[in-house]
Amino acid sequence: MAINYDAYELVAGLEVHTQLLTNSKLFCGDSAAFGGDPNTHISAITLGHPGTLPKLNKTAVEYAIRMGIACHCTISPNNYFARKNYFYPDLPKGYQISQHTTPICIGGYVNIRVGEEEKAIELNRIHMEEDAGKSIHDVDPENTCVDYNRAGVPLLEIVTDPVIRSSDEAFAYLTELRKLVRYLGICDGNMEEGSMRCDANISVRKKGDPKLGTKVEVKNLNSIRNVKRAIDLEAKRMIEMLENGETIVQQTRSFDATTGTTFAMRTKEEANDYRYFADPDLVPFRVTEEMLQSIRASIPELPEQRIARYTQQLQLPLYDARVLCDEKELADYFEGVIAHTANNKAAANWLLGPVKSWLNENSAGITEFPLQPVAIASLIQVIDTGKLNFSIASTRILPALIAEPNRDPLDIAASLNLLQDSDEGNVAAWVEEVLNKMPEKVAEYRKGKKGLIGLFVGEVKKISKGKADPKITNDILLKKLDSSI
Repeated sequence: MAINYDAYELVAGLEVHTQLLTNSKLFCGDSAAFGGDPNTHISAITLGHPGTLPKLNKTAVEYAIRMGIACHCTISPNNYFARKNYFYPDLPKGYQISQHTTPICIGGYVNIRVGEEEKAIELNRIHMEEDAGKSIHDVDPENTCVDYNRAGVPLLEIVTDPVIRSSDEAFAYLTELRKLVRYLGICDGNMEEGSMRCDANISVRKKGDPKLGTKVEVKNLNSIRNVKRAIDLEAKRMIEMLENGETIVQQTRSFDATTGTTFAMRTKEEANDYRYFADPDLVPFRVTEEMLQSIRASIPELPEQRIARYTQQLQLPLYDARVLCDEKELADYFEGVIAHTANNKAAANWLLGPVKSWLNENSAGITEFPLQPVAIASLIQVIDTGKLNFSIASTRILPALIAEPNRDPLDIAASLNLLQDSDEGNVAAWVEEVLNKMPEKVAEYRKGKKGLIGLFVGEVKKISKGKADPKITNDILLKKLDSSI
């Protein structure tokens, strides 16, 4: 029997853990840096020794509020931490400290775009909690080893409502979320290093049915692409189960990226299994209006705001603005270029064309690009004054400038004999030579085949070795070709 997958709809919600870029852990001064030899970022507090007391990291709280403001959340003025009593083999205390029951950020949304459709992905909450350590199973053949370096590192858990209706929406949401944390400077968003991890709650139901289906949670997805793959896979699996009369059991599953399959880990716990209660060793804390105003003033221009400014004030096409703002560093570099030139569109063209090509070929980010923004602005200036055309500047001058970043583009162009000739007499002589060589094409043009103008321009470029000013070439060609009609 053929299965009608289109009769069902996906209902998904995502829980994203982002590791905050604080110097120290959430409740002690141990280093929160990624890496390091196992168990070198620890102390008696991380190890949960009797008599030790936690102390809250103020910067982590500020970062949480930053994220909440950027996501249009309501910030809770009164906050406390709770103990989550669930067996963590890689947390020495035997419990996790979390804000799960009293999130610092409530509600909010993140705007996404899928194709031409825009949608607000509604958030349930954003809360702080400490990370667990790492169990290592391949060092000792008989025992599991534990690295506590990550134990106690501050996390934000960002939880959506069940409003995601496709894997494409999930992909777009995670892309926007990663962009946001990077713009805010609160997380590097490197999923491969575990600093951003995603759990996907997935269910399906018949279209039009208001009742939610039984959900499964796919844990610890470590790339945006794998989130999309896991959602598609689970939705298909559950639809096939329902069509075959099977019962879906609420459970936690894991995704194997190599085989493209999921497998059950355990039956899903309920919230009351965690036995939350207020942590007696941490005093409640209050977010004052003064604190909120100070943090709000420190938030940089975010992607949505930059895109609006680029399209409205700088008159860039929407596509250019979006691609430039995908990465904060690229947008910052663009800002550096337009600080030295008024030709905003040319600056965008250079970054999205030759510069991005160089980055792709060298597997590099814009921070590794050897030229300062002023160098790109100087190339734009040389083109705008008619001394070079874009083709020569991008294919000949740019590579030479990358090899010798301190040289002047005009000096390079002169040494390579590439400066454009804007002398009308010289250009007219080249035009005359081309037209005399191609009388048949001239006749065809004069009979109405106007597309041949490109052929003539190309021939002038060829015999002048690219030195003929294209605008002057075009003007003289049209004058000579049309004068005898």
